[in-house]
Amino acid sequence: MKVLIVDDQKLNRTLPCVLLRQLGCEVIEADSGEAALAVLEGRPVDAILLDISMPGISGTEVCRRLRGDPALARLYIVAYTAHALPEQRVEMLGAGFDEVLIKPINRQRLLEALRLPV
Repeated sequence: MKVLIVDDQKLNRTLPCVLLRQLGCEVIEADSGEAALAVLEGRPVDAILLDISMPGISGTEVCRRLRGDPALARLYIVAYTAHALPEQRVEMLGAGFDEVLIKPINRQRLLEALRLPV
C-alpha cells in the first residue's frame, strides 16, 4: 500500500511513517495542502492521512478538491486531526473524508483507519 501523509508538523508525520514502513507500506510525506496536491499530480497513492488544520490550503479544502477531480475522487482519504468532538467528526465525514483518525494515534487505530489487518 502507498500512503501519503500530510501534516505541517514533522512530529505528527513521524509515528505513522514509522509504523506503516514497518508493515511494508510505501510512505510519501507532504508538509502542506499545496505540497500534497503537487505530489498527487505525479504519483498515484492508495490512501492519504490528511491533517485538517494547516497553514495555506486546509485539509478539508484538499479533500474537497480531490473529490471534485474525477481521476482522484475515489481515493481513500482519512482526516488526521486533533479535533475529537463528535460533531466535528460528523462534519469531516460530511466534507468527503472516508474516516477520521484522532491524534495522538496508536498502531491499532492507524491500521483500522487505513483498513489494514490489525
